[in-house]
Amino acid sequence: MTYHLNLFTPETWRAFNENGSSVSGFRYRYRRIASERVKVGDIFLCYLTRLSRWCGALRVDATMYQDDTPIFNDPDPFTVRFQVTPIVALDPEHSVPITENEVWNALSMTRDHEKGRLGWTGFFRGPLNTFEEGDAQYLMELLESQLQNPSVYPLTEKERRQIVAGTQIRSVGRTVEVEVLEDDDNDETLLQNPDIATTDLDSTVIQSSVAHIGASMGFHIWVPRNNKARVLERVPIAMHSLFLDTLPLNYDDITLSIIEQIDVLWLEGRAMARAFEVEHTTAIYSGLLRMADLLAIQPNIDIRLHIVAPDERREQVLRQIRRPVFSLLSRGPLYERCSFLSYSSIGALRDIPHLSYLKDDIIVEYEESAEV
Repeated sequence: MTYHLNLFTPETWRAFNENGSSVSGFRYRYRRIASERVKVGDIFLCYLTRLSRWCGALRVDATMYQDDTPIFNDPDPFTVRFQVTPIVALDPEHSVPITENEVWNALSMTRDHEKGRLGWTGFFRGPLNTFEEGDAQYLMELLESQLQNPSVYPLTEKERRQIVAGTQIRSVGRTVEVEVLEDDDNDETLLQNPDIATTDLDSTVIQSSVAHIGASMGFHIWVPRNNKARVLERVPIAMHSLFLDTLPLNYDDITLSIIEQIDVLWLEGRAMARAFEVEHTTAIYSGLLRMADLLAIQPNIDIRLHIVAPDERREQVLRQIRRPVFSLLSRGPLYERCSFLSYSSIGALRDIPHLSYLKDDIIVEYEESAEV
């Protein structure tokens, strides 16, 4: 038996419980991980995002299947599904905060971190991460004890705002989630926080690492002309031939002017595969605006987008992606195509042995999405 992380928002947890509590769903891009990792009899340990609470444990009763029957939304993005039986299913006020001292100090992903500071959230970057045995056993005992002898953990005012902040609105033919940020969530305010952007790295080092990863996988690489020489200084000479002097793309001048300013592009033939914006100390929304501009002008473009930033800026990146202005694009919200990659994730990707034998979908194991 293996224990896997299952992430829910307060909205999707409510939908799960209101629709029979028998189907757990994941987005299509997690189909390979779901198929390879999850077996009948495994346990999903359920975590409420935005509230940072443990809310349940679900037993997997059957192998993975795909179905788009609306459960969590309409249309429903959680089409990779498992039949499950709840072992424990708690409402938000009975769900156990990860910040409770006995919980925080017991779990390997938190106990070495100072509570209230950033940097402990890497394990929660996406669903289906596998728990260490000690963590899994502790959480199962915690959840079962809470089911038998429930304690109430009242929602704080901030937590109530977090629930309200993630709201659903109706767009053209579908419902999308947006997040309205408060004044103290302002990007420039966060940049003045001593926890933010304390790394000794600069953006060119990270830009070079992203380019190096793509070149190792055999992609052609584009970086803006004004920074190309500095990037080439940091990648092996054998890779220099993969760096383009001109973009082999057939777009109008306005589109090309946007694309040319993107920090790193991975291209396969005449098609763009992935685009990366590195936001070291600049305002996050500057990169997001460039991504949104591209999708607004070319809504049918098929490309994965990534914001690369210090680990400490994770929460702000994910929340900015869900702003209403980025969620109401004609082809769907930006969060469906744009994810966050932390500096530590870029470092881990670059250090993978034999990158040339891997496909770029390995990124799904390192990226963090603003959608759950």
